Amino acid sequence: MDGQKSHVYQQNVPRGNRNEEEGEAEAVIIGGMVLDIHATPSIPPNPRTTAPGKVQYAAGGVARNIAECVSKLGTKPYMISALGLDMPGNLLLEYWKSAGLSLEGIRMGHEIETPVVCIVFDTEGEPAAGVASVESLERFLTPEWIVQFKCNIASAPIVMVDANLSPPALKTSCQLAAEVGTPVWFEPVSVAKSKRIASIAKYVTFTSPNEDELISMANSVSCKQKFSPIKKNNNTTISSLFQQLKPAIWILLESGIKVIILTLGAKGVLLCSKGRFDFHHIGPKRNNRSHDIGKKLHETITQLCPSDRFFSPLRLEERSSIGPYVVHLPAVQCASVVRLTGAGDCLVGGAVASICAGLDVLQSVEVGIAAAKGAVEVETNVPSDYNLDQIAVDARSVYLGAKVVFSESML
Repeated sequence: MDGQKSHVYQQNVPRGNRNEEEGEAEAVIIGGMVLDIHATPSIPPNPRTTAPGKVQYAAGGVARNIAECVSKLGTKPYMISALGLDMPGNLLLEYWKSAGLSLEGIRMGHEIETPVVCIVFDTEGEPAAGVASVESLERFLTPEWIVQFKCNIASAPIVMVDANLSPPALKTSCQLAAEVGTPVWFEPVSVAKSKRIASIAKYVTFTSPNEDELISMANSVSCKQKFSPIKKNNNTTISSLFQQLKPAIWILLESGIKVIILTLGAKGVLLCSKGRFDFHHIGPKRNNRSHDIGKKLHETITQLCPSDRFFSPLRLEERSSIGPYVVHLPAVQCASVVRLTGAGDCLVGGAVASICAGLDVLQSVEVGIAAAKGAVEVETNVPSDYNLDQIAVDARSVYLGAKVVFSESML
């Protein structure tokens, strides 16, 4: 195995017994831990000179953000990643140590350069430019490292992989999960890296692209550049948007992906599956030993957002149909928009934590949207904490605004 100087912090609980002894379902999260440097100008910047503003360090990385969000909503994540024994690495480990999360799956060594991304925002809080130094993640988060944690993957309610992984590492992660029947969530990360879906689509249960990533993924899976970015404006309706994206959605569903959680920013989410897919039974059975936060989340959301709103009335022929079934879930209105970088990651984190808590897919995405709203209102990628009462209120708002956009019964 390469990098013999790399090491891992050993925990007191043996790897194979942790779930039983701690009594918590551990989502396995595989991907990048990144130090983000956020530069926000106070005036519109000009080229070839500096602008006054604020520069901050933020713990980042898609997988790391998702894992932190999961931990704050009642499930201990099991992180598999790679970090250097350097200043950025030490900063990124602070939360893990303070939260008592396992470091066992995090490969560390002096030869590893911790991934760092520098993002320059515009005055509206949108990313304007950035530079990413993440090569060491692909070099050191190898299939050989990941395969050591097969037991954790086998006992997990769900595995989340991000596209920062190298194609071989992605394939190994997904194959390990497929062998034991653990659902896989693929987070595309970016348009360029989303193309890595092509070799693993048949293993993927959930994926959470935005519109541009969806097009890129569909082109990659079909091995053709047959889909182009869609044309839209502020007046574009959800129904019109879906009709434009439907061919790309269908290609991905036909490739083996079970559920597409298409993120639309301020327009919310389109939850897409084949008609025969059962939204109720994809997650784990309810674990009565779950953390108190997870129990409260399950009990509250089950009461406020009953799972039978859309799916119990489906006739048998609709359940067995092969066409897409699409539900629109609206976004939650924010009190203020501070920064958008962590919203998508917290949507995934909220949904993953909810699946681990025993909620169904629709309820889980509703919680994810509520968690994303909390991320938009703070400067960090993940809020310092979540108020479960507010999460419940926001999830209820999403639930009440949800509508079926497409099903074969509408034809």
